[in-house]
Amino acid sequence: MGVVQRLALFDLDRTLVDLYAAFRRWAAEFVEQRRLEPEEVAWLVDLDRDVRPQRDLFFARVRERYALAEPVGELLAAYCRRMPHHVRCYPGVLDGLAELRALGWRVGVVTNGLPDNQLGKLRRTGLADLIDGCAVSGAEGVRKPERSLFEIAARRCGATLADGGWMVGDNLIADIQGARTAGLRSIWIDRGTWPGHRHQADHVVSDVVEAMAILRADTRD
Repeated sequence: MGVVQRLALFDLDRTLVDLYAAFRRWAAEFVEQRRLEPEEVAWLVDLDRDVRPQRDLFFARVRERYALAEPVGELLAAYCRRMPHHVRCYPGVLDGLAELRALGWRVGVVTNGLPDNQLGKLRRTGLADLIDGCAVSGAEGVRKPERSLFEIAARRCGATLADGGWMVGDNLIADIQGARTAGLRSIWIDRGTWPGHRHQADHVVSDVVEAMAILRADTRD
């Protein structure tokens, strides 16, 4: 049996970066700039929860509620430009990734989303300097849980799915089911958003720092 490679792929939103807090910051900024009532922040947050990831639908509802002149595409483009400025990594993420790479791991990000938005997040947070490769669905024309997006990410990390590895994420379908399809072991970050759902993750944790500790402890030859 050959040596199993040390490949760790990570989801981005709500795994490495706190998208909930970032969205609330964006919503507060949007409300202030549009001179809306402060309680509209809560409405935007609730709408985001209800329609995510359908950003076209989100901004169609926003445009209608506030009688905005800009078309949906323009509102979405402005959102994608601003969101990377509001995103922060969860505590311990940057140091954790640096430690994994120092231990010889190939580290990558595999994420669904629009390329400008997702790549902007990677650059603004400093994550881009701590990974070996990434694959963004909007740039590749394929989405998780499809195997091919994981293949692209692995290849850009100088690895191959044939030699195994790990996937870490918060979405039971995109990340955990996708990992199984790709032949990867998986760590599910359970944030309480999938109550009662069965899963096939190898490990379940409450945050990404716990997941990184599991990877560091993985001493398989």
